[in-house]
Amino acid sequence: MLGYYLSPSVWLSGQLEDVGINLYSVRDPMLADARQTLEVLASIGYKEIESANSPKGNYYGLEPKEMKQVTRDLGLTLRSGHIRLSEGWQKSVDEAAEAGQSYIIAAGLPIRGNTIDAYKESAELFNRAAEVCKKAGLVFGYHNGANDFVKLSGTVPYEVLLNNTEPELVHMELDLGWLIVGGADPEYYFEHYPGRFPLWHLKDIKQDKVESTEFGKGRIDIPGLLKSSKKAKMKYFFVEQEEWEESPLKSLMYNYQYLKKLDV
Repeated sequence: MLGYYLSPSVWLSGQLEDVGINLYSVRDPMLADARQTLEVLASIGYKEIESANSPKGNYYGLEPKEMKQVTRDLGLTLRSGHIRLSEGWQKSVDEAAEAGQSYIIAAGLPIRGNTIDAYKESAELFNRAAEVCKKAGLVFGYHNGANDFVKLSGTVPYEVLLNNTEPELVHMELDLGWLIVGGADPEYYFEHYPGRFPLWHLKDIKQDKVESTEFGKGRIDIPGLLKSSKKAKMKYFFVEQEEWEESPLKSLMYNYQYLKKLDV
C-alpha cells in the first residue's frame, strides 16, 4: 500500500523502507541456526518478519518469547506467522499472542477436496477461527495458492472464500505470484474486493516453469504490482522465494537490493 494507507516508515522518498521476508524462503538456514539466520536477514536490511510452521515448530526451534526477544534485539518486527488450521490450532494462537505478532495466517484450506462445498466449509471455519484470534488480540488471514483461482463448475473458488467470510474478521494475504500463475488478474480483485488484502506475498515466477526466481528475472511485474499497492490498501508485504539457483540468502540479498532500487 502506498501513501496514507501505509505507516510512514514503509515508503520514504519513493523508496521502500520496511521490506518484509517470509521465513519459508530461508527454511533450511532457519532450521540449522535460527538466530544466526535472523541476524543475516537483519544485516541485509529486512525489517518485517513472517514466520512459518516447520519441523521444529512455528519458530524454528525458538520459543515464542525467544523469537519475540531475538527479533526485537535485531530491529526486526515479527509481524505475522503461517500455521495450519488443524490439530494444535489453539496452541498456535497462544504462541502467536505470546510472540507478540499481529497476524496469524492459514497457509492452506482446512477442508480437503477440490470442490465448491469444501471452500464453503473452509470459509465457515475461517470465520470461527477469526473470532478466536480476535479474542487473543490477533488478526486472522488466509494465504492463497494458484489452484484457488482455477474455476470449479464455472466458479472461482477463491471468490467463494471472499464472499463467505466476514471482511472485518478474515483478512487475506494475497500471494500475487500464485494468483497470476492461476490465471487471475490482481487488479480485478483490488477493484472488486477493496480492503480485503492487507498482506501480500511478493514473488517472481520463471518464464518457462512454475518455480520462483529472483525479482526481475521472471514473468511477474514486480514494480507494476507495487504501484497498485495504494489501490489494494496493502499494509505489509513479504518477499518469498521458494527455489533458488545458488543459496536462499544470496537470492534474498539480490531481491532486497532490487526493491531498494525501485522508485515506486
